[in-house]
Amino acid sequence: MKLEMPRFNQARVLVLGDIMLDRYWEGPTSRISPEAPVPVVRVEHITDRPGGAANVALNIAALGSGVRLAGHCGDDEMADSLQDMLAGAGVDCVLARQPGRSTTTKLRVISRHQQLIRLDFEEPAFLPLSPALAGELPRQLDGCAVLVLSDYAKGAMSEPGTLIDIARQRGIPVLVDPKGSDFARYRGATLLTPNLQELESVVGACSTETDLVTRGEQLMAELELQALLVTRGEHGMTLLRPGLEELHLPARAREVFDVTGAGDTVIAVLAAAFAAGADITQAAALANIAAGIVVGKLGTATVSAPELRRAVHRDQGCERGVLSLEQLQVAVADARGHGERVVFTNGCFDIIHAGHVAYLEQARKLGGRLVVAVNSDESVRRLKGRGRPINPAERRMAVLAGLEAVDWVVAFGEDTPRELLRSLQPDILVKGGDYADKESVVGWDIVEAYGGEVQVLDFVDDVSTTAIVSRIRRDGPDPGSA
Repeated sequence: MKLEMPRFNQARVLVLGDIMLDRYWEGPTSRISPEAPVPVVRVEHITDRPGGAANVALNIAALGSGVRLAGHCGDDEMADSLQDMLAGAGVDCVLARQPGRSTTTKLRVISRHQQLIRLDFEEPAFLPLSPALAGELPRQLDGCAVLVLSDYAKGAMSEPGTLIDIARQRGIPVLVDPKGSDFARYRGATLLTPNLQELESVVGACSTETDLVTRGEQLMAELELQALLVTRGEHGMTLLRPGLEELHLPARAREVFDVTGAGDTVIAVLAAAFAAGADITQAAALANIAAGIVVGKLGTATVSAPELRRAVHRDQGCERGVLSLEQLQVAVADARGHGERVVFTNGCFDIIHAGHVAYLEQARKLGGRLVVAVNSDESVRRLKGRGRPINPAERRMAVLAGLEAVDWVVAFGEDTPRELLRSLQPDILVKGGDYADKESVVGWDIVEAYGGEVQVLDFVDDVSTTAIVSRIRRDGPDPGSA
């Protein structure tokens, strides 16, 4: 499956559900308490992070999408902290504070990247959101392309049916992260994202892939769902759709530190991608990659658009090497998103020699990424005449891509790279020292017009492709060579 990054900044999502605060006490431990056989943690860092539905909203905002969050919380300092963090992240909050109630808080004590204990501070369930928001929901949905219901079984989603009906009447998809064993409450939703354990609590044990697919399809039919995405830990995810073959997405995590909040990331990326126009298979694949990133972080965490873009490139084999112009445009945007300066150079590179290698190594040191644009065979023939190039474009590009200094190689068919420069807008344009000054470099005017730099690098004496070709033609091949 070829993945493309959606335009997350064009998406807007409404998130409803259980709002919580995740609090972390972290520090070293080097001894056992004399009072009981437990480790003594010397707390050095106290961190608060939005949890539950608030973490879903935070994940959507981290992708650059617009997001509105509505739900109940207490009227206390924890709610103040949540409001400040969410507003700072660009989340539009509609928090219904209930006087005399405490905001649900989960406290985790961590040492050496290990969670030692979790303490939950919560009161009996809040009133359901449905009566409170049913009248306001149409207004809250204005401008939103997707509704997310984040159910953590704290009371907010005890009556989700009304919310689903209102969204469906407006033609807005509803994605649900479910809890409990009564999935009938979510009848009519567009998609549910249970983990395998949650699904089995409803449909029974799924000991084989066939069981999972069969029972999942029955559940979709009973609840009038359009899709079911089952998260399966180290076994990845399985996407089921009525009448279509199941899609299995293997786990992407390289190293798992903490699965806390991974489900929030999954539904957040699903919702943002869906709202940005991606189809359900693309959205699920992106969510799967995002889950692989977030479980490599400690605690409740988010995945940014640049992080996801880079992971997609790696997954698609675009992290380095020969790229199409379209792939390169995305790769350059990703590099900029990570604060990397992009260096650009171009040439025929017909026979790679020591001068090329030295000059490319100098160029690479000027920034975070080096793009090498290579003239096509037809372009070289026009510029150099009959008999050139010696090596066809694919071979020239393969050699360049194998050099440690080079990140990306792209071909161009014009005689000059002016259109490429306009398209990519690299931070630095460089050429070798056989140019008298920067004004003699093709495209210098384009680069300086948008605020880029032009540099002429050191010249390596007595090394050039033309000279090498002339010497070979004059002297012939070395009789001792194989």
